[in-house]
Amino acid sequence: MKKSLVKAVVLAVALATCASVAAPRKAEAGVLSGILFYIPNRVFDLLDIVRLRVRVGPGISAGVRATEPLSAYVGLHSTIFAGLPGPRGKTKIPWPIGVESRGGVQASLLDLTDSKTYYDPLEVGLEAQAGIVGFNIGIGVMEIADFVLGFLLIDIQNDDF
Repeated sequence: MKKSLVKAVVLAVALATCASVAAPRKAEAGVLSGILFYIPNRVFDLLDIVRLRVRVGPGISAGVRATEPLSAYVGLHSTIFAGLPGPRGKTKIPWPIGVESRGGVQASLLDLTDSKTYYDPLEVGLEAQAGIVGFNIGIGVMEIADFVLGFLLIDIQNDDF
């Protein structure tokens, strides 16, 4: 019984030691990636501010945003876009070409749409799809703050690498 208790204590101490040794490495990696990705993160934060997409694909839809509580959308479209993609919403590269699809109805905070497009909660914008062509434009107000605070290494949108 004593041997198993001693083994359990030794194992617990070893695990605690490993955890405390691993923690600084993770912190060091965070500092290192912060330094390596400082410039790319500022560029991506700058690109996040403006959404300027030209869309090609079938659909009919219209939407307006003046912050999330003051927004509306109705319609259905499935398109390929080119241009500035706008806010990322998570850590990913903002490719200038992609797929955008949305369908359903959205009025204020009641969102019954199916979409993978991220909208800044304070974004002001407009979108429309008429048959085969459309657009999606907007300015992300939270993204402006994220860009400015990013110079101080503060990432309020949690989208930095």
